Amino acid sequence: MAETRPAPGTALPSFFMQVWQIARKDLAIEWRSREIVVTTAFLAVVIVLIFSFAFVVAGAPPTPAVVSGILWVAVVVSGTVALSRTFERERDGDALRALLLTPTPRPAIYLGKLLAVLVLMLGVETLVTILTGLFFTRAIGSEAPRLALLLLLGTVGFAAVGCVFSAALLRARGRETLLAALLYPIVVPIVIAGSRGTALVIDLAAPDLEAAAFWMQFLLVIDVLFVLAGLWSFEPVVSGD
Repeated sequence: MAETRPAPGTALPSFFMQVWQIARKDLAIEWRSREIVVTTAFLAVVIVLIFSFAFVVAGAPPTPAVVSGILWVAVVVSGTVALSRTFERERDGDALRALLLTPTPRPAIYLGKLLAVLVLMLGVETLVTILTGLFFTRAIGSEAPRLALLLLLGTVGFAAVGCVFSAALLRARGRETLLAALLYPIVVPIVIAGSRGTALVIDLAAPDLEAAAFWMQFLLVIDVLFVLAGLWSFEPVVSGD
């Protein structure tokens, strides 16, 4: 009996279908439990509220740089919790090991997990951005497209490196503390670029869109490097688990 082979040109669609299946599995689990979204959203909202009482009640409106810093602190802290909990689920019943035993390519697993984390983080970031605009500045609403692009680019790089570290620490003790200790030094360029670009975009008194575009391009380069590094390192990381 002749061996059946996939038709030419079907390998790439099949790969992306596997990516989508893995992401859909994680999103379906989250849709039923809503554990990550509720936890990260609550944490991010608390951070924004604390800063709002510290700056707004005092009577002095915060500068765009301060508002940008508040927004990105909430994004980073809540994103770290989302990354930790997403891979924590794979430890129950050796789900990750079972996934690795399937013929699914390791890059597809990585991209699927990355896509799911991105969707969850961006959903929480939407809520946090709206609250930040209500408490601090209306410029967030008027510059929503540029701000959304900055957040998207920053989140991609943050999640790309975070997925690798979270998978590497899957069985480590105190993994939440270790994840933050390893992740934060690596994502410092992302936080700096994102906060600087955000401050330039929402500064209606003296906006500098050219400088903001530079930080967007910088984030895009960082994203490409971090995603490529994640694709390269994910397989040895999970294979040695």
